[in-house]
Amino acid sequence: MQWTELIIFILLFGLVTVLGFVAARWQAADNLDHLDEWGLGGRKFGSWITWFLVGGDLYTAYTFVAVPALLFGAGAVGFYALPYTIVAYPLVFLPVLRMWSVSRARGYVTPADFVRGRYGSPLLALIVAVTGIVATMPYIALQLVGLEAVLRSMGFNASGFLGHLPLLIAFVILAVYTYQSGLRAPALIAFVKDILIYLVILVAVIYLPIKLGGWSEIFGAAEDKLSATNPATGKPFGDVLLNSNNQLQYATLALGSALALFLYPHSVTGVLASRGRDVLKRNMSALPAYSLLLGLLALLGYVAIAAGTKPITNNATGRPDGNTVIPELFNGQFPSWFAGIAFAAIGIGALVPAAIMSIAAANLWTRNVYKEFFRKGATPKDEAKQAKVASLVVKFGAVLFIVVIDPQYAIDLQLIGGVIILQTLPSVAIALYTRWLHRWALVAGWAVGMLWGMVMLYGIPNPATGRAHFGGSALALDKLSVFGWHPFAGSMVQIYVGFVALVANLLVAVVVTLVIRRTSVSNGTDETTGEDYHVDEHDENLRPVAAH
Repeated sequence: MQWTELIIFILLFGLVTVLGFVAARWQAADNLDHLDEWGLGGRKFGSWITWFLVGGDLYTAYTFVAVPALLFGAGAVGFYALPYTIVAYPLVFLPVLRMWSVSRARGYVTPADFVRGRYGSPLLALIVAVTGIVATMPYIALQLVGLEAVLRSMGFNASGFLGHLPLLIAFVILAVYTYQSGLRAPALIAFVKDILIYLVILVAVIYLPIKLGGWSEIFGAAEDKLSATNPATGKPFGDVLLNSNNQLQYATLALGSALALFLYPHSVTGVLASRGRDVLKRNMSALPAYSLLLGLLALLGYVAIAAGTKPITNNATGRPDGNTVIPELFNGQFPSWFAGIAFAAIGIGALVPAAIMSIAAANLWTRNVYKEFFRKGATPKDEAKQAKVASLVVKFGAVLFIVVIDPQYAIDLQLIGGVIILQTLPSVAIALYTRWLHRWALVAGWAVGMLWGMVMLYGIPNPATGRAHFGGSALALDKLSVFGWHPFAGSMVQIYVGFVALVANLLVAVVVTLVIRRTSVSNGTDETTGEDYHVDEHDENLRPVAAH
């Protein structure tokens, strides 16, 4: 047991716990018995709060352990996170403004609320809601993977229930203060999380290269290790530069991930909690600064190679846990007191997004499943109560997921989550601009994209881990089959499955729309107006926050 690290971790964890409970009285409303207040923080967060909230939401604990771990294990392909987080913000700059405005004008709390209002279709809204919840669950579980990696490095590496007990305690605390304070809790804690993360990463990228002989030594060690032959596959472990077979995968994975980023319910929650359009403009312009941090962080994967860092063997599975690479690097290279700060930064980095994700999933369940299909007459107080309970269920469902299932499987499911959430792009993002696509065509496109995406993912093996199915998200073009036809037979060039599934989704949606428009099938009633997409915080006759 690493006692110094553990004590510092507990102290900082205690600080954010206090902040979590204090948050209920921060920018306090008359009461939290309304989703506008509990689930969206009163829709009044300014530029700085939104910066930390959205940044804390998108740059998660899993990001801080998995991106450098991917470079540690596979090399250059792990840098896809950089271009994807850079291009995401210009792509969504205008759409998020429209989403904020129409949601503020109509009182929408979730992206499925918008789809329900735009098309008058409870079924399409249900599809978007369920897709969002399913895609979010493994994402929450992955925050636990990051937190467990830190706990394992501090000595909590027992097998069975005992090994998961510290994780369970942490999430009981998280569940209680999120239940009480709603979105205000992760918004306030995000300040502490980001300050700690910036401190740790900046120290790491300056101190560690100096200690290890400079960046030339680090890149040299990385090239030697990655160019060696992996006995499990008979091929090199990876490359420090992209090769001819993975360049297309890199580009499509970066673009697909960028398109998916603000389709996730927790990203939309951060947007809708903002005070106005100017706040979002400033944030979409400034958030790419996080990508600088992410690039520096990714390089720590190569630093770990040069330092000779070895991942800890997970006593529950008997296999090395690649997610412990960065915690072990910090453990071996930093003084104990600073390693404790670093562990707390990663641990708190798990709590912020896990809280926001559980709130976003609870909002979807409450608004678009519970109220729509089980209790149409639910009052705002009923909705808030249902969302609080649902957020508890979601959190402990994610904990159970980790306890019962091998965490490596959860990591594979996160890849599936990206493919899943991309299939809502036509219903949510395109609908912000036009209703040309028919609602039944959107349902058909979603079904085809989802089914084909799952079929392709199922057929991808991972020889390095011995997994025959769901072994990754990169598909060789040789394996791309359209009803038995292989248009790229013999090509070993890889492509991101989510991108292929989205193209199929859009093609089906367009073709079915063209067919249906020759009939008299209704496209539903649009309750929004053109003016709704441009309202701002100071407009006259704007719907009051927390109005019934």
